Amino acid sequence: MKNRIIKMIFFALAFSFAGCDLDEIQNPNAPTVESFGNGSSQADVQLLASGLEAIMRNDLAFHYDTVSILGREYYDLTGVDPRYTGELLKGPLDNNGFLTTRAYAAWYKAVKSANILIEAVENSSAGFTDDVKNSYYGYAKTLKAYSLLMVANRQYTNGIRLDVADPDNLGPFVGYTEALAGIMSLLNEANTDLMNASGNFDFSISAGFTDFNTTTTYRQFNRAVAARVALYQGNNSLVLSLLAESFFDINGDLYLGPAHIFGLTGNDILNAQFHVPGQSGQEFMVLDSWIADAEAGDTRVTEKSIELPGGTMFDGLSADYQIAVYDSNVDPVYLIRNEELILIYAEANIGTNNSETVVAINRVRNAAGLGDYAGSQTDDNELLEEVLRQRRYSLLAEGHRWIDLRRLNRLNDTYIELDRPGDNVIDAFPTPFAENE
Repeated sequence: MKNRIIKMIFFALAFSFAGCDLDEIQNPNAPTVESFGNGSSQADVQLLASGLEAIMRNDLAFHYDTVSILGREYYDLTGVDPRYTGELLKGPLDNNGFLTTRAYAAWYKAVKSANILIEAVENSSAGFTDDVKNSYYGYAKTLKAYSLLMVANRQYTNGIRLDVADPDNLGPFVGYTEALAGIMSLLNEANTDLMNASGNFDFSISAGFTDFNTTTTYRQFNRAVAARVALYQGNNSLVLSLLAESFFDINGDLYLGPAHIFGLTGNDILNAQFHVPGQSGQEFMVLDSWIADAEAGDTRVTEKSIELPGGTMFDGLSADYQIAVYDSNVDPVYLIRNEELILIYAEANIGTNNSETVVAINRVRNAAGLGDYAGSQTDDNELLEEVLRQRRYSLLAEGHRWIDLRRLNRLNDTYIELDRPGDNVIDAFPTPFAENE
């Protein structure tokens, strides 16, 4: 059973690419992982590239729901599975249950897909020029690094494997600090590849990457993810340098950014984080404190939640507002977007250029219908609390609150509501049982 999850991912991938639509694919139902790695054609490689983006959408809801519930952004009060109100809020987390293993496996599936794509490009019979190869490498390594970051944030001090290229010789588990360093190194490799790549990609990228579908604009996405990593590393000067190379725009569209997209036709999938307003069985409920703590007139409250007449109760928990971040089951889910970058910029300037922090805070506040920040502009801790407050409302259900509180040493019962006896603060997911050596 040793290392079973990651090994099983390797074999499962051979069946994953058949559902991806791409022109000029020869017999798309037949290719195997082995055939991709040995003399693959241009069409094979294009299939892998498009498939990588598609695979990253799988089981997204399991990731966002679990980390959001741990961060007490919302509760699952549907009653469909009591583990969402029991195990996730009380612990301990089952290292062999789906709450631990499903998102873990999904992110490593994306990592493995990226590795297969890189190997296929290296061994392709298509005669790719070096600049075309670099475009594939930069694309794959960026999404691989993004996926590793997502699983690293789940596992935290329990560690992750950075090296899973060989399923029979997996690399060691490394701690969170080393994981972030490895992820940053991979992003920098990808950035170098993109700088030495052809201007256009050799394959189709979805409409979710419309503004990032050249190697130059995709590189801006890479630098944005690197800025997030630098923030987690506590390197604010590097954050600001990376933001300058990203698509960060303090006056730009808050929702500018690459996104996972969904659809109703063919082999496409739906956005499982959409919940039908007022429908029984859809009671994913924001905590009452999120409503109560909001400033009067904050439009994010009405944009991201909807009052459920009479509220709902389950397992000793109650709430009055249903989460409504997504308006339909085909709404995009952003990998990273400009509003997050503005708030990263605000945080990174604290202590060195507080006036810029306030400018960024006001950009977000004003967009939400609020007046300018009226607190201290010299108290660094007060400014950090304001940035954290804006992140709480702007980035609701986007997978940040739990990570923010943890990295800022605020993952405690002052910030995490313990609404019932026996509820606990949990800071990491356990290593899946099948991955223990």
